[in-house]
Amino acid sequence: MNSVKFWCGLGLGVALTFSLSQSSSLTQSTIFRSAQAADEKPKETPPVLYELRTYISPEGKLDELNARFRNHTLALFEKHGMKNIMYWLPVDKPNTLIYVIAHKDKAAAEASWAAFREDPVWKKVAEETQKNGKIVEKVESVYMTATDYSPMK
Repeated sequence: MNSVKFWCGLGLGVALTFSLSQSSSLTQSTIFRSAQAADEKPKETPPVLYELRTYISPEGKLDELNARFRNHTLALFEKHGMKNIMYWLPVDKPNTLIYVIAHKDKAAAEASWAAFREDPVWKKVAEETQKNGKIVEKVESVYMTATDYSPMK
């Protein structure tokens, strides 16, 4: 039952976040929109591929994981074409970080992750942030697209 509550709560949180973000510049249509010439008709925005990632850290290592994301990872994601959407700490799942990033499509996601893993800066950050042991035990990833009835469209 806790799992059902968690996923329902997460889904509601994602929906609420994107609903509220429509008043800002972070909507699906603006995430990967290229600049349009003034005399050019706007092209239909291709669907965005979202990636929901869940990280489980060893006991007592969540602060170190959060510091790595805060100080390094978000900027490296952007450098490699991944758009940071939202990050959460579930209240009923200790040692867990959940986040959503966006990609243009699956090929772009695969290319971004490959470039990220090979980035010398990332390799150095990963090594330095794990000097006192692993800060991630498990990673789960789910790729998602918005439904045609999603409020964020």
